[in-house]
Amino acid sequence: MQTVLTYFALIFAGMISAQNSITVTILNLASNNGKAMIALYNSEASFLGDPELGSIEVITAQTATVTFNDVPAGVYAISAFHDENENQKFDMILGLFPKEDYVNSNYAEGMFGPPTWDDAKFTLEDEPLYFNLKMNN
Repeated sequence: MQTVLTYFALIFAGMISAQNSITVTILNLASNNGKAMIALYNSEASFLGDPELGSIEVITAQTATVTFNDVPAGVYAISAFHDENENQKFDMILGLFPKEDYVNSNYAEGMFGPPTWDDAKFTLEDEPLYFNLKMNN
């Protein structure tokens, strides 16, 4: 009987702590030059700042893909840009206009500024998520 209870306790604990993955594929990059910078944010406070998880991906056939593993259920947003000059910064013109192509989850875009968390956020529940996002070039 103790073995059966232990077995069920382990299954239940595994269900509670189950974590998922988020796979992001960026399509329609302008070229294979540079890298794709892909960020996963877990709060409004960090959105477009320091991400929860981030990846620098090689571009092949104008496409880049990353899978973020072991991601707990919650609310997230994705932002990516094409870092053609590989300076690991999102370059702007006069600090106002994007110089590099970018895309956000839900295709969120700002009006006279950056997109909002509310426009970009999505919920990760109990199964993996897959995003195919076309770059806005």
